[in-house]
Amino acid sequence: MTETITGLNLSALEILTLLSAVVLVVARWLPAAARPRVTIAAGVVFLLSAVLLCVTGIRWQLLPVLVGALVAAPFAVFPLVRDRARRARWWLALPGSVVCVGLITTGPVAAWAFPVPVFPELTGGYAVGTRVLQWTDPDRPETFTPDPQDRRTVVVQLWYPAQASPADVPRAQYLGRTEDEARIVAEALAGGVGLPGFLFDGVPRARTHAVPDAPVAGEGGRFPIVLFSPGSSGVRTQNTAWAEELASHGYVVAALDHPYDSAAVVLADGRTISTATVSSGDRDEDDRLAEDWTAIRAADLGFALTKLESLGADPLAGRLDTGRVAATGHSMGGAAALQVARKDHRFDAVIDLDGYPRGPLSPDLAQPTLALTQAITSESDPRYLPQLTEVLTRGTATNYRVTIPGAAHLTFMDGPLYLPPMPSIVGSLGRAESPRVVAAASLAFLDSVLGRGSGDLTGALSSYGELSVYHASNGN
Repeated sequence: MTETITGLNLSALEILTLLSAVVLVVARWLPAAARPRVTIAAGVVFLLSAVLLCVTGIRWQLLPVLVGALVAAPFAVFPLVRDRARRARWWLALPGSVVCVGLITTGPVAAWAFPVPVFPELTGGYAVGTRVLQWTDPDRPETFTPDPQDRRTVVVQLWYPAQASPADVPRAQYLGRTEDEARIVAEALAGGVGLPGFLFDGVPRARTHAVPDAPVAGEGGRFPIVLFSPGSSGVRTQNTAWAEELASHGYVVAALDHPYDSAAVVLADGRTISTATVSSGDRDEDDRLAEDWTAIRAADLGFALTKLESLGADPLAGRLDTGRVAATGHSMGGAAALQVARKDHRFDAVIDLDGYPRGPLSPDLAQPTLALTQAITSESDPRYLPQLTEVLTRGTATNYRVTIPGAAHLTFMDGPLYLPPMPSIVGSLGRAESPRVVAAASLAFLDSVLGRGSGDLTGALSSYGELSVYHASNGN
């Protein structure tokens, strides 16, 4: 009763509350013979469903529905206990009914704009497991704190091919290991974009397809590794739909939280580290800061790979193919992926999801690279295309850029699943199509360059948007 119904953005209990509220308003206009039975039935159903909602946890989207029904209830009930002559005349009652219907209608509209995320069905042959690890680098001081003994800690979430679990096994919480952690992260993400936290109260209710700590798939040999860095103030779970889809096709995805950069990082001991990366307002200074933060992220990616190479007594030990590794990221995380690949040749491929390159352009990239971007013009950003083109042109491998029609910056993460479907915010591809296109293009590239697939990569990539290919032989 509390599970969100795909397409409606409401649970069965919420739909029952909504329908009974509408009937309460309409009951006043029914013929006298039907009015008492309908009013009493709708009132009872509404009261019971509203109480159950309050017990299970009511979303803010349903509050206008409750208000509209409570305002309408006296006008529906009083005529049943008073003389008919005391009923308000229709021309006086009509405006009130219209207001109540307007309030009730606000509920499903708000639920459509800010839904509980429903994750796309996986298309790969594997079930997906997930778990969270925390590692501290003894060789790197934490530069965001004044304590000279503080060492850099990262939180990493793994999605991996797993053995199939029974349908009734609980699926992983979205945004955190627990609902409390998910709520902390959701509120931090909302605050980071200047929105009140309650707007995202449906996001922590979501469940993903992965099963926490599921046994690793028995078949498939060793799995390639995909490390992922989120966008500025982003969190390790921001690309869960993408990560789960890759894992269902036989990849191990390791996504990082970057403490003091990510909006909120909940450590194993319960402490929460909030973002400390704040823009100065000066463009040159912000560029310098962004380069510093990108370098820290790049070091985090390299450290995470080192830890994955020596997992020790871990269910995935011996199942990771450390000879096939991709560095990936969204926005600033994409810049970090480009940066770490220049310095660390353990990485065999790079995917930049709409990230502006930061830091030095040398040495040249030696790994095949895929840049997935929104449509960018010199008017919208005069620096982005020249910088990205230079990076891809200078590379010593064949590189690719796909401009996805209808994409916006947040198309490349989970945003379309829970943000208002406004093209300027999440693009115009739609809630289901956005994650499908980004994951499918990523898989086509990874399967080709990491040696898992065959066929025409340029043909496959061009089906997702406008393709530019940068051949190492002629730099064009």
